[in-house]
Amino acid sequence: MKIVRILIAAIALSIFGLIIGAVTCGGVFNWVYKLEPTNVWKPMDGPPGMVYHVAGFILNVILAAVYALFRKGLPGKNRLVKGLVFGLCVWAVGMLPGMFATYYFMTVATEVVIYWTILGLVEYPIMGLIIAAIYGE
Repeated sequence: MKIVRILIAAIALSIFGLIIGAVTCGGVFNWVYKLEPTNVWKPMDGPPGMVYHVAGFILNVILAAVYALFRKGLPGKNRLVKGLVFGLCVWAVGMLPGMFATYYFMTVATEVVIYWTILGLVEYPIMGLIIAAIYGE
């Protein structure tokens, strides 16, 4: 495993997540968090703190390491296709069950669950591309 490339990919994913989160959840689609019920959200006086970003970086290291472990078994003729497939797989086995459970067991607006599911469908394949582009063959 190429540890340095995993760390660089995790840094790139963290920056991507910061930008996409600011533009979508913190900006264009901020309105979904104003749909009832609003009492499920913690009060936010600004962007998430450092603990959130450090934890996100650690999770991105794990995600990139999982790609490194499974990349040879992913279908696709080149690394970018493999990255897309990886991202779609992460979305399918990670995000979809979580969104189903959120919808079924939690008091969150249905629109929020739909928004998060669609956002993940866009975000995770791009994250797979980023990892694949940085990690290499």
